[in-house]
Amino acid sequence: MKTLLQLSAMTKSFGAVRALKGVSFELRPGEVHALLGENGAGKSTLIKVITGAHVPDSGTMTVDDQIISRLTPATAHALGIACIYQQPALFPDLTVAENLALRLEPARAFRWVRGSHRRTQATELLRQVGADLSPDTEVRTLSMPEQQLVEIAAAIGTGARIVIMDEPTASLTQREQARLFNIVRDLRQAGVGIIYISHRLEEIFALADRVTVLRDGESVGTREIPREPRTPPASAQGPLPPALTEAELIQMMVGRPVNPTHRRHRATPRTPDVTLMSLRNLGCRAGGLYDISLDIRAGEIVGLAGLVGAGRTELARVLFGLTPADEGEIQFGGQPIRPRSPAESIALGIAYVPEDRRRHGVILDLAVEANTSLAIHRRLFPGSWLRLGAETQLAQDQIRRLGIKTRGPGARVNTLSGGNQQKVALARWLATHPRLLILDEPTQGVDLGAKSEIHRLIREQAEAGLAVLLISSDLPEILELSDRIAVMRGGTLIAEFSGDVDGPTLMASALGQKAKPRDVHAP
Repeated sequence: MKTLLQLSAMTKSFGAVRALKGVSFELRPGEVHALLGENGAGKSTLIKVITGAHVPDSGTMTVDDQIISRLTPATAHALGIACIYQQPALFPDLTVAENLALRLEPARAFRWVRGSHRRTQATELLRQVGADLSPDTEVRTLSMPEQQLVEIAAAIGTGARIVIMDEPTASLTQREQARLFNIVRDLRQAGVGIIYISHRLEEIFALADRVTVLRDGESVGTREIPREPRTPPASAQGPLPPALTEAELIQMMVGRPVNPTHRRHRATPRTPDVTLMSLRNLGCRAGGLYDISLDIRAGEIVGLAGLVGAGRTELARVLFGLTPADEGEIQFGGQPIRPRSPAESIALGIAYVPEDRRRHGVILDLAVEANTSLAIHRRLFPGSWLRLGAETQLAQDQIRRLGIKTRGPGARVNTLSGGNQQKVALARWLATHPRLLILDEPTQGVDLGAKSEIHRLIREQAEAGLAVLLISSDLPEILELSDRIAVMRGGTLIAEFSGDVDGPTLMASALGQKAKPRDVHAP
C-alpha cells in the first residue's frame, strides 16, 4: 500500500531529556491515523519534527517516497503539511480574512491586495467548516471554539495533503464536533492523510483507521481500528484476534490500568447543607446574563452544563468580579456581596481557574514557585519584603499535595506537561485557602492519567468542605463529579438536576428540549 508520510527511527533530545527514542510512524493517503499518549509522551515533539519546527537528531523522513533531508516550516508548507494546533496560532489584532490570507497567499514584496477577494475566499472557507462568522471580525473578539474553526478553515484552504489535528474538538460544541467529523471524513475521501491527536477515546474509535501509541518517547505499538464488522477470510487459521478496546488503549498509554471515574456519592461533609453562595435573579447586561438563581453549598460540587455560548464562563466572570453584575442579589456566607474586582472576590474567599490556562491560568515563563504565590503576594510578602524561602516552601508543599511532576519549585512552567500546568494553576488558587472554587474546563487538553488525578483533587477538596462550581463541556466529567447539575442556555439557567441523570437527558436540556419532570426542578 502506498505511503504518504514515513518516519523511521526518529530521535530528538533537549539537553539530557530524550523526547523521542527511535520513533517510527507511517501515514497512508486517505487515512486517519490517531496518535495517542499521555502528555510528555513525545507527541508534540514528533509533530514539530513533521512540521519542521524541530530538527531531529537522527532518523529519516520521506514524503511520497522522497527523502526529506532538512525540513523547515516553509518547506513543510510547500510539501502540503498543515497543522491545527490545540492553541490557535492566530493574530488577535487582524481580521479573520486577514489571518486566512496570511496562510493562503504567497509572500511577495510588492503585490496588490484584493480585499473583496479575501473576504469572498474567507466566507467560502468558513461556510465549509460551518462557522457562522463574518470575515471582517477581529480575531481577538472570537471565542476559543471560533478560533479553532478558523484554524481548520485555513488548513482546508491550503489544499494540504497531510493534515495534523491536535485536540481539534477540545473546545467545540457537539454540533461543531459533528461538523468537524464530517470534514475529516470528506478529507479522507479526498485522499488526504490525517494525523489525529485526541484524549477523547470515543473520537478515536469513531474516526481513526489506525492508532499509534507513544509512551516516554517510544512507540508502544500501532493497531488497526476496523471500520466494518470483521469476518475472518476463508484462508484464516482460527478466529480473528479480539478487536481493540478502550481498556487496551489506556493500558498502552499509561503502562497500567486506569480505573474509570465513577459518579461521586457525597459523604457527609463537615458543614452539611450549609448554603455558601446564593444567587437570586442575577443579571449582567455586559455578560448577556439574566434571571439566574442558584445555591451552592459547602462541600458540594455543582456542575454547570450547557453549550458553548450559553453563558457559563460569563457567570464565572461575574462571580469573580471581572464583569460585575448589575441586577439581582448575591449572598456569600449569609452576607450580601457585589464583587467589583477579582481582588474583592479573593478577599471574600472566591477562587477562579479560567478556561485558557496558557493565557490566564499560569505565566509560562515564570517558575512554579512564582506562579504558586501570585494570588497571595501581600500575605506572603508583608511590608513588601521578599521572603523567597517562604515562597519556595509554599511551592514545595503544593507540589507534594497536588502531585505536580517537576524538577523542582524553580522549574519554569513552560517545561511542564499540560496536566501539570493545570495543577500549578490549581495550586495558585488553593494557596489562597478559598471557600468557593470555580473551575472552568479544568481538564481540557490533558491526558487520561492527569485527568484522573485532577478529578481526585477536586473530590478531595469538596470532601474537605470546599464548595466547587464546575464548568465543563465534557459530559462524562460533569456526570461523574457533580452532586447537582445546573444547565444554562441563552444566558440563564433553564434546569437543575438534583438526582442521577443520564447524558442524553442533560444534552437535550442544553439544546432547549424539555427535561423529564421527575429528574429536574426549576431553579
